[in-house]
Amino acid sequence: MYGKEKEDDTDTFDPGFISFFNKLPAKSPDTTGTIRLFHRKASNEEFYSAHGADALYVAQHVFHTNSVLKYLGSGGKAAGLPSVTLRPTVATSFLREALTSRQLKVEIWVPEGGHGKKVAKFKLDKEASPGNLQAVEEMLFVNNDILSPPVIMAVKLASSPVVPGAAGKARSKTVGIGFADTSLRQFGVADFVDNDAFSNVETLAIQLGIKEAIVPTGTASGTTDRDFDLKKLKDVLERCDIVITERKPSEFVSKTIEEDLMRLLASTPADSSTAESSAAIRTLPTAPSAVAALIAYLSLLSDSSNHGAWTIRTHDLDQYMRLDASALRALNLLESGNNTGARNTTLLGLLNKCKTAQGTRMLGSWLKQPLVNRHEILKRQDLVETFVEDSSARRTLQDDFMKLMPDMNRISKRFQKSVASLEDVVRVYQAVLKLTGLIEALKHVKTESDRSKELIQETYLTHLEDYAATLEKYAEMVEQTLDLSELDRHNYVIKPDYDPRLQKLADQINAARDGLDQEHRDVAHDLDLDLDKKLHLENSATYGYSFRLTKNDSRAIANKRKYIELGTIKSGVYFTTTKLKGCATEYQEANEAYSRTQSGLVKEVVSIACAHLSRVPNQPLLYSFAHVAVNAPEAYVKPAVVEKGGGDLVLKDARHPCLEVQDDMSFIPNDVEMIKDKSEFQIITGPNMGGKSTYIRQVAAHFDSILCRVGAGDSQLKGISTFMAEMLETATILKSATKDSLIIIDELGRGTSTYDGFGLAWSISEKIASEIHAFCMFATHFHELTALDQELSHVQNLHVVAHVGDTDEQTKERDITLLYKVEPGVSDQSFGIHVAKMANFPEPVVRLAKRKAEELEDFGTEQVASQESQFPPEIVESGVQIVEELLKAWTSRSSSDVPTADGEDVVMSDDLSPEAQLQELKACFSEHQPKLEGNAWVQNLLASL
Repeated sequence: MYGKEKEDDTDTFDPGFISFFNKLPAKSPDTTGTIRLFHRKASNEEFYSAHGADALYVAQHVFHTNSVLKYLGSGGKAAGLPSVTLRPTVATSFLREALTSRQLKVEIWVPEGGHGKKVAKFKLDKEASPGNLQAVEEMLFVNNDILSPPVIMAVKLASSPVVPGAAGKARSKTVGIGFADTSLRQFGVADFVDNDAFSNVETLAIQLGIKEAIVPTGTASGTTDRDFDLKKLKDVLERCDIVITERKPSEFVSKTIEEDLMRLLASTPADSSTAESSAAIRTLPTAPSAVAALIAYLSLLSDSSNHGAWTIRTHDLDQYMRLDASALRALNLLESGNNTGARNTTLLGLLNKCKTAQGTRMLGSWLKQPLVNRHEILKRQDLVETFVEDSSARRTLQDDFMKLMPDMNRISKRFQKSVASLEDVVRVYQAVLKLTGLIEALKHVKTESDRSKELIQETYLTHLEDYAATLEKYAEMVEQTLDLSELDRHNYVIKPDYDPRLQKLADQINAARDGLDQEHRDVAHDLDLDLDKKLHLENSATYGYSFRLTKNDSRAIANKRKYIELGTIKSGVYFTTTKLKGCATEYQEANEAYSRTQSGLVKEVVSIACAHLSRVPNQPLLYSFAHVAVNAPEAYVKPAVVEKGGGDLVLKDARHPCLEVQDDMSFIPNDVEMIKDKSEFQIITGPNMGGKSTYIRQVAAHFDSILCRVGAGDSQLKGISTFMAEMLETATILKSATKDSLIIIDELGRGTSTYDGFGLAWSISEKIASEIHAFCMFATHFHELTALDQELSHVQNLHVVAHVGDTDEQTKERDITLLYKVEPGVSDQSFGIHVAKMANFPEPVVRLAKRKAEELEDFGTEQVASQESQFPPEIVESGVQIVEELLKAWTSRSSSDVPTADGEDVVMSDDLSPEAQLQELKACFSEHQPKLEGNAWVQNLLASL
């Protein structure tokens, strides 16, 4: 694996190659996100090489050691060109990972002149990027599933007056989007007005799972409004982990877009949605230019297999719940590039019980595009419930049918590109044979109501039955064309009677095979040896068709000139005869001729098969949801869903779906109750590690968007600090949220000073609670923020519970037990030092932390005392009396008539609303204002509030 099998690798490199490589444009995985590999051949062995920064990257990420590096040219390690070689299997695996997980662009170079031992010049053969896998699809993904679709988009920015025809500088940003999924050969367009934070672009990128974005280059000066907008746009795209490719603005021109689409789009009358979308795109102001750039970048017109093969649709942002990049990460919806293999740590990993790559891709799209249409949500719920109740049907679908289904979308594309093989034809045929059983299994699913039966018919059976009817002729064609009896030997061949030439060659093959068998019998009779038991006829890799005897039996051919000895190895003695050699030659030549003739007919067979694969039906994906619901540690329930904006959020014994399935986990559930105008804004306080983050992350329901500000992260390479990242995400939330949104904030303002951070947290909270009125869960260690519930009635304080034991007399410490329960009220401590101790901090560090914390608390107390000591005692006493008189006057007007004993709390009257009580307080304040203004201590007290 480490490339040590070729000790003389440097001998395959021409000295002129170093000069050639140094003249190439500077690119590297770390700076431009591009990696180059050079395809080479030496001693009939193929391999790949990487050089310079690419070699260093490969050494670290593939071999995990620099010992595989070799240095070309003079100077050795100090001045030579770092190089590394990879076997083809290692190279293809690395390239797959580079494009899908590492989000890198790829270039593959081949020798320019000849394939000699040393090659100095190379030419670019293949280019690929995360959103454009077309050039390497056959090379890298023939036997490997694409689990995430390679969706690419082009973005065109424009501006227009806020009011058409109006004068002035006020302008709105219009964004035109063209996107394409090359695996499905489908275009999409969207045109919308966006804000300064490009929130709609971010939403669309998340919904579609964009891998790469094409944007126009800026101006030479870099100081125009367009340049600033492009900079903001790129920041948003980078936050979504999207590869950015810049193209000339001249490519974003829609002059020929209508003619180009006419050549690319399918013109089947059955696909009315494509025709409608194609007509609608002409009315969009900006999107056609983006589609034009997309077509140019993907070079679609130059490949004739694309003509008439594409479809197009329009994308409406409002048909799905809006998610931002932070929500995608915070809620652990999908695998990131670093944890693609981790099961159950993300919602996709948990729910993905699909048996096909096509189902996995569809599930990923569903998670990024949560439905907001209540009718469609209820349909999915009812279908899942049906599969939950009929466990037998669910297991049958999973194990007997879906497990054996190939990736029909990708195979269909191979047929359209005329690169499909007979093996692909057979795989589709085997799927067709299973289709009838799949339809019958769906028909016999036990349904409790007519609605469930109608849903199965509408969602699955209608499409599958039409598809099966279409493919009946396909199955007949395969049975008439292919020799299915050869499948057991993994041979994919056309029947001889399909073509007269094949029949003639097949007769020759049979005659030669009969000749081999006859000679086997004749030699066995001549040597008086048992057929097959002692005299073996084998097709040796070294000698071809020949006889083999054990060393003991080889005496039978000694001194017999008609038996030609070929060689002796451990398994015995190989020999042949003149007649056997002739028959073997005839058999081999006839077989080769059959293969050549068949290869010319394969394209014809594939073309006939392609006519039957015009579309791919939906798969019964919801059985996967049912499987997860039934097999969870505690079975899932079917929630009642109300119209968006029309109800409250109430979850009883809610659990985090990913956390509860982890090993050695005993999850403690909690209730969630967010009542509009009563507890829609919740502030959660409590100890570190107490469960605040888990509590707010397990909530999701029927909202128009979920917006998150969670965790700390910076990007030094982009010049963005942790605090700046916080502010950018929060600014997007404030601009995007509506009253029907769910906002999740886990810590805010901790990247700056305590006072600045608290001020920002308070103002942001007040903005959300008093103006936006969105549902919001705000986890914080700013305990002073809990006072917001005194100003806004719909703010509720919650805290995670921790049991604090008695103080130990020797250690002077208290034992703390985290209970992970969420209850109403406020926690006034975070127990951060206790958590540090749990993390095995050195004991001196913990003791110093405690001492410094106590000193800070004493400093705060001393400050308050010093402020009071600046006033004479009589002034302070007089001020206290004035405040008491004010409060007594207010309570006498606002409290109930129930008498209270000294020291007890005053019960305020229920007859007066909070607004009325506030008016009474203002009136009392006006009456006592002269006294209040005349006392310096009172004035100082009021100024500190």
